[in-house]
Amino acid sequence: MQFLFYLFAAISVISAVFVVSAKSPINSVIALIVCFLSIAGHYILLNAQFLAMVHIIVYTGAIMVLFLFVIMLLNLNKSAEPVKTLATRIAAVIAGGVFLLTLLAAVRHGLDITPARDFDGGVGLVRSVGLSLFNEFLLPFEVSSILFLSAMVGALMLAKKEPAASAGTSPAAPAEKRVA
Repeated sequence: MQFLFYLFAAISVISAVFVVSAKSPINSVIALIVCFLSIAGHYILLNAQFLAMVHIIVYTGAIMVLFLFVIMLLNLNKSAEPVKTLATRIAAVIAGGVFLLTLLAAVRHGLDITPARDFDGGVGLVRSVGLSLFNEFLLPFEVSSILFLSAMVGALMLAKKEPAASAGTSPAAPAEKRVA
């Protein structure tokens, strides 16, 4: 059991480093899929089979396909990236600060390690997950929904096309004149 934990941890860390360091966005997404699958292995080791399957279906399946489509639609092969506005930079700093506070709170809360309890067969079942999700973890659940909403807004801002500055042509002008 301990060997599997260290194996999944090594795969997670190595693939996460490859996600950040990959030159191609497609290779980065594939490494992220490997990272997500290894995290699902951690869920299985924790006897949370339901969470593992939801993690594989939602993250590895749906979100990674969405990432691939966004990468293909954005055509990220451009050599020069446009300069961001001051408002965008301030929003990025605020979002990074909130993320840092969230990580610090998680580390502080995670330091209170309790000894392992006896094996409980109902730990990873849907009923127990639902009860704990909507009772003691309701606030983090709602905060994560706000984070997902902000990620969708960010994706829309990235996909927004810049107005083309072409001399003398109007986008509303017809391409061809009809002959009557």
